[in-house]
Amino acid sequence: MSHHHVVVGAGPVGQATATELVRRGEEALLVSRSGSGPEVPGARREAADAADADALTKLADGAAAVYNCVNPPSYDVWPTYWPPVADALATVAERTGAVLAVTGNLYPYGPVDGPMTEDLPDAATGVKGALRARMWADLERRHRDGLLRAVEVRGADYMGPGVTGAHIPIAAKRAVAGKSTRVFGDPHAPHSMTDVRDMAVALVTVAAEPSAWGRVWHAPTNPARSQAETLDDVCRAIGRPPVRVRSWPAAMLSVGGLVVPLLREMRETVYQFQRPYVLDSTAITEAFGLTPTPWDEVCRATGEQALIA
Repeated sequence: MSHHHVVVGAGPVGQATATELVRRGEEALLVSRSGSGPEVPGARREAADAADADALTKLADGAAAVYNCVNPPSYDVWPTYWPPVADALATVAERTGAVLAVTGNLYPYGPVDGPMTEDLPDAATGVKGALRARMWADLERRHRDGLLRAVEVRGADYMGPGVTGAHIPIAAKRAVAGKSTRVFGDPHAPHSMTDVRDMAVALVTVAAEPSAWGRVWHAPTNPARSQAETLDDVCRAIGRPPVRVRSWPAAMLSVGGLVVPLLREMRETVYQFQRPYVLDSTAITEAFGLTPTPWDEVCRATGEQALIA
């Protein structure tokens, strides 16, 4: 079996995935548009466009797996950014025979009542959720038709080392500095958070397990905490006192969205923070024995990252 693995996307998930591959004694090639970025000890870097199937095919020749860890630059470009990238990576998987392991999210489910499990239908009607649902549906069909081998791992909002642009890490920058902070939605509604390292472990594990292919898995994730509780835990983990956590005014998205593209795009996903948003990762634990990083360690790594971000 080949020990060559190609990780496309060099953000926090890509870096964590390359790190996990190296830890397991595998050869990790980390691919990004620039080919530059923080050093990942033991991994090589190459420059390539994630939508360039020909360039990626050359890099993935003989690879055991290709990992889609791509993170679009902003919400508002998803409709034009994702389709060519998804098609290119599927093409690479068809041409090379490498397993395509996709970093997914919970958007495809849309609003749900109760914990999210892998047997829920992908019923999202919003632009971003429906787009991600179509991406997986296309891969699932190609997998079923024997054209390629694919698997998707879905995680909740990220925390952990290297994560700076997610909801809690952004709020934590103020919190660890002793300043009150604001979050979207209800600060006291339970909300699952996935450590970026646990996503990486899940991706590498299922990519190597034929029994895991052709379906969606949830990354190992700790029991849900509210955003306010999570920020308190982050502060305490690095020896800082908790701060006041409030909600942004509801009008911020409606009024601010008129001039700020990010806020306009968040109208579609703010439901995730207005009610309980809970990921159930029992299936991957029962199948492969994967468990989440201890919560104290997740919070400590997030707090330490916030101090230097």
